[in-house]
Amino acid sequence: MSAGPVICFGQQPCGFFPRRFLAAKFTTARRLQAELGGEIVLFYHDSDHDPRETQTLLRHRRTGEVATLNFAFANRLQRKWSPLHLKRIPAGWQAGMIRQLGAYVPAEPLAAFKAAEGANVADFCLSVYRGLGLLEGVRVVRSSDPAFRRAACAIGDCFVDVPHGGEVVRARRVAGGFRLHEGGDAYVELPDAPFGSVQVSPTRETRLRWMQSVIRCTHYVAGAGEQAYLRREEAPEITFVPRDAIDRPEEALV
Repeated sequence: MSAGPVICFGQQPCGFFPRRFLAAKFTTARRLQAELGGEIVLFYHDSDHDPRETQTLLRHRRTGEVATLNFAFANRLQRKWSPLHLKRIPAGWQAGMIRQLGAYVPAEPLAAFKAAEGANVADFCLSVYRGLGLLEGVRVVRSSDPAFRRAACAIGDCFVDVPHGGEVVRARRVAGGFRLHEGGDAYVELPDAPFGSVQVSPTRETRLRWMQSVIRCTHYVAGAGEQAYLRREEAPEITFVPRDAIDRPEEALV
């Protein structure tokens, strides 16, 4: 544990080029570190499963038109329900995307994309973020890490990684089993089965308590959406700091 302040922020992989709001979190955390000292921790929530998290909004360099790009996924089941750290990237996707990106991305970030490595979505995003210099001096803690999960507190409201259809899916724990959200009011019900802590990841409502039981941060940089649902009363020891404002927050940082 750090002897000084621990300045943390959480984020799912949020595009193969990071969204601008993530850049604002880094900027806010570094400003706090300059004032207070201590270390910066990125809680990388790569056990989330929503494929929309990695949508990447890029503005055409000549016309200004915005395009929404994303990873290709190995199959439909994996795309919908596998955790981001288990969504495999099909062969050829990176090369095909490189052929498109020149119209949207300057040379330096394009070089980071070309050099990026990772067989799954979460690893690839992290490799690009590192190539862009965002992770310099930042400790990355991943929610998919079995050691982290074993050390975290028990939570009743959770998702569980379970086998289904030849893949591992992130299913909501419900009474008597597990549930996958198909969309709207439709669900896929899965039978009950024993599971352990290394299969568990939090819901939005339990994420802060679960994260804090291991990281024990002193300051937390909260995004605009997080400020509405974080249960601050569960972590009164944390000083919450809103992230700095940034224009076009959903677009990619290039």
